[in-house]
Amino acid sequence: MTIEHLGVWVDDLEGMRNFYLTYFDLTSNEKYTNARTGFTSYFLSFGEGKTRLELMHRADISEEPTKRGFSKGLAHFAISVGNDEAVDRLTERLRADGYTIASEPRRTGDGYYESVVLDPEGNYVEIAG
Repeated sequence: MTIEHLGVWVDDLEGMRNFYLTYFDLTSNEKYTNARTGFTSYFLSFGEGKTRLELMHRADISEEPTKRGFSKGLAHFAISVGNDEAVDRLTERLRADGYTIASEPRRTGDGYYESVVLDPEGNYVEIAG
């Protein structure tokens, strides 16, 4: 078994799509629109047969008043960039482009080398080696 995809509700569908395509070397399908429900989405792919990220938008989905990543539910997801040096490079690129680095590159207690960035809507994304 494998995780087929993760779905994330977003406010700015195009902006979030651009962020993930720019920094994580993903590909995207064409925008899906359901005119009846007002639902729009993109599937972003890490490659053939790999887990995908679904970015979804609907005007009637509201934000919880708590800080994302620190309430029950999905706390974060991790994207592997291949090695420790790639973690460092991408972290610095994101910092230079004005994104919030929530956790500096480090070796964790469970052996991962990672940093954490907040995407444009505040979701925690681990960048793993």
